[in-house]
Parts: sequence; C-alpha cells; structure tokens
Amino acid sequence: MEEAKENLELILPYFVDFTPVQLQQFAALEPLYKEWNEKINVISRKDIDGLYLKHVLHSLSIAAIANFKPGTEIIDIGTGGGFPGIPLAIFFPEVQFHLVDSIGKKLKVVEGVAENIGLKNVTVQHTRAEEIKNRKFDFVVSRAVTALKELWAWSSPLIRKGVNEELDNGLLCLKGGDLAMEISESGLRPQCFLIGDLFHQEYFKGKQVLYIKK
Repeated sequence: MEEAKENLELILPYFVDFTPVQLQQFAALEPLYKEWNEKINVISRKDIDGLYLKHVLHSLSIAAIANFKPGTEIIDIGTGGGFPGIPLAIFFPEVQFHLVDSIGKKLKVVEGVAENIGLKNVTVQHTRAEEIKNRKFDFVVSRAVTALKELWAWSSPLIRKGVNEELDNGLLCLKGGDLAMEISESGLRPQCFLIGDLFHQEYFKGKQVLYIKK
C-alpha cells in the first residue's frame, strides 16, 4: 500500500480532481503489469520498476496539453502493452479509446488490465493501422512506433476533421531524442511540446509531444 502511495505521488503533483475510482485504477497498474509481465513480456525488466515514471506519467503528458471532451474517439496506434492508451483512458473516462497493435499477445495484456480495473471506455483490435478502413477518429495517439513521416501516413486517413475543445483534431505522438532530421524528412511542421517543461523529472529531458493537426 505504501508503494502504491509513492507511485501515485509521482502523478498527483501535476493533476488535480481525480476520483477515488481513478486513484484506485492508477494504483492497480503496477501489480497488474508485474503479474502480466511474468507471462507476456511487454515492458522491459529494467523499466517495470519505473512503470509510473516511464510509462504512466509519460503517457499523461498528452493529458497535460490536450483536454479531450466527452464522446471524443481516439485510436492508439501500436499500443504495445497499452501506452499511452490505458493511462489516458483512466484520465478521460468519458472518452472512447481504441487500442491497436499488430502483435496479438500484447493485446491480451491490454484487455486483461482494462478488464481488471473496470475500464469501460477501451476497445482493442489486432491489426496494423494501415489496414483499418471505413473508420474515423478525432485523434491518433502513439508512442515511439515509427518515424513521423510513416506515422502520419498511417494516421491521416483515420482522422476526421473537427475541433476538440481548443485543439483541432489530429495526431499527438510521444517522441524522444534529436528529432530535427526526422521532422525535416517528414515534410511536416508539428507543434512541439517539451515534456521537461511539463514535468520536472530528469527522465523527461529531451522528450516531446508532437502535435500535427488534420
């Protein structure tokens, strides 16, 4: 219980007004992921102990810059073990999240975690993003899946035009390192948010949220 409290204290300085249910859901993530990771390795051994910093809070950097209104539909491309989708689904319980990955066993973990903590706003699909047809979303979210040029090629056909609160519908992706070449090669002009300006931990230095509007 003490460990769960310490983990939540990584998140709580940055956000207010979590419900008791949300706090319980966030607190349940570490034991669940540790249990699942023993069966299906979705988080590296060295990262599992830093779950709340490297995965949960990192995912929530999107929530720090985007306020999704109820009813918004979001697809998480290449969700892996459920990041950023699962933490965002906890944060925005009235927003619908569709988590997709090309590796089916990873989605078993996502489904298991979502079911265990009672997330009703998460669906999963075993597919590649480029194979999804006849379906549109307000936003695409993603974390370190592929180069920006390719990610936008997959994302753009899936995004419907519209405005969500103060943000036009589009792509929000988590990236790290020197992105100058990657951005240049994409031919895009993303808006870049430095996560180190949002969260003070050293881990976030050099990490960014890139936003491209539809």
